[in-house]
Amino acid sequence: MGLHSYFGGATIQTLKMAAVPASASYSRFVFSPISRNLVALDSFPRHSPSPPFPLLARALSMAAAVQTTPPSSEDIGTATGSVGKPQWKAAIDFKWIRDNREAVAENIRKRKSKASLELVLELYEKMLAVQKEVERLRGERNAVANMMKGKLEPSERQKFIEKVLNHSASGKNLKEALASFEEDLVKLSDELQQEAQSIPNMTHPDVPIGGEDSSAVRKKVGSPREFSFSVKDHLQLGKELDLFDFDAAAEVSGSKFYYLKNEAVLLEMALVNWTLSQVMQKGFTPLITPEIVRSSIVEKCGFQPRGDNTQVYSIEGSDQCLIGTAEIPVGGVHMDSILAETVLPLKYAAFSHCFRTEAGAAGLATRGLYRVHQFSKVEMFVLCRPDESDTYHEELITIEEDLFSSLGLHYKTLDMASEDLGAPAYRKFDVEAWMPGLGRYGEISSASNCTDYQSRRLGIRYRPAELAASTNPKKGGKGNLAPTKFVHTLNATACAVPRMMICLLENNQQEDGSVIIPEPLRPFMGGMEVLLAKHHTG
Repeated sequence: MGLHSYFGGATIQTLKMAAVPASASYSRFVFSPISRNLVALDSFPRHSPSPPFPLLARALSMAAAVQTTPPSSEDIGTATGSVGKPQWKAAIDFKWIRDNREAVAENIRKRKSKASLELVLELYEKMLAVQKEVERLRGERNAVANMMKGKLEPSERQKFIEKVLNHSASGKNLKEALASFEEDLVKLSDELQQEAQSIPNMTHPDVPIGGEDSSAVRKKVGSPREFSFSVKDHLQLGKELDLFDFDAAAEVSGSKFYYLKNEAVLLEMALVNWTLSQVMQKGFTPLITPEIVRSSIVEKCGFQPRGDNTQVYSIEGSDQCLIGTAEIPVGGVHMDSILAETVLPLKYAAFSHCFRTEAGAAGLATRGLYRVHQFSKVEMFVLCRPDESDTYHEELITIEEDLFSSLGLHYKTLDMASEDLGAPAYRKFDVEAWMPGLGRYGEISSASNCTDYQSRRLGIRYRPAELAASTNPKKGGKGNLAPTKFVHTLNATACAVPRMMICLLENNQQEDGSVIIPEPLRPFMGGMEVLLAKHHTG
């Protein structure tokens, strides 16, 4: 997710507004999909060199049968419906966690996660013991039922019933004992869920270990521009060019909101349209997403609503919240579905407004457009086969770097350290650009490989084709189908508008107060080449 510092480790903050009625080195989390008719996308093209508008409609609305897998005894999880409580449960592969406890513990330590592995394993062992007793009692109950169906003399039938139903170590009858253990099993499962969902994704072996300062520079492009005059920051430039109004926005909405005015409006539109035009040439399907989603979708994408420094706005009286990134609604497009392998990869470029509380933010870097509550962003999102995710991660960061190079920015790309990954990311690259007004680099983008961490929560699987092709076609039924696998998901910021504006205004300012518009953006601004200062009297 782009600009990760906006949206990590969040809890939900109440936003008082009218409620909208709700109508493997990788992670080992297994999620049982809820039966739902979504998209198989059997005929969606693998790549699309030209803008795929007709195919977008097919991708999102084509009727197709969706297969689902019932949960096993290892995969406990059902939906619950009340607002304020989890509406989903993760069927986590606790056996894998138990069998690989040393690797999981080391991963938790590397990330400085607050997850309690010991408690998770303790609860898991207790749950197994109770589950075993439940299965035993259910077996006895079924034996009674089967015996009752047989032909017995009345006296024999009565003796059998009394023998079984009165048998219990605690003196309770079979029905009461089973009900008690089933209730204990539900409580243990709920507690286990709560603890286990905090375990983060596993970590790529090349990720630097430590805090943000341990992040490694992968690439540096250009050098800081040398100015022969006193440099202005974007706030001063925006005032002289009449581009922003923070004061009026503060009166209307509060701090960290803003109005864009005049050429700034054209600049935002130009950045968005130019970015979309570039990434569509790389085979990405454009989307405009919902900006209100169910809280469960936020959680399934790995952003747990916990902690004091919340970044997520929730809508009071509902189970919905405002999105902090289009990654969340795009991740939900194919939720609880099984895709054909032939449609992968699926590549989306989603435009949305993003909303973040920015709790805990302070300092000079929060001034102006750098850290705001609402902004526009274009987000790339990829669903692919597990063996391809590293390749697409490199493709995403290359696209980002090419975009920023085209605009003439000086930037560096970082391989982010383990403590700065967030729960979902297996590996994350950040791009930081030089901002002369701040006198330092500022983050403008990131690209994350989340492997199967999100797809296991969202229930997004694909059906490999090789087994079906190699089996005997005369044998019908599900035996011919290859077992499903979880896709890998990746996300990357193509353009976060406010921070791009900071870079463009501050780096392209001239001594006379004007700002040169980068050449690639000019066709999207009606041929405008320069922003000129406006002189007001009074």
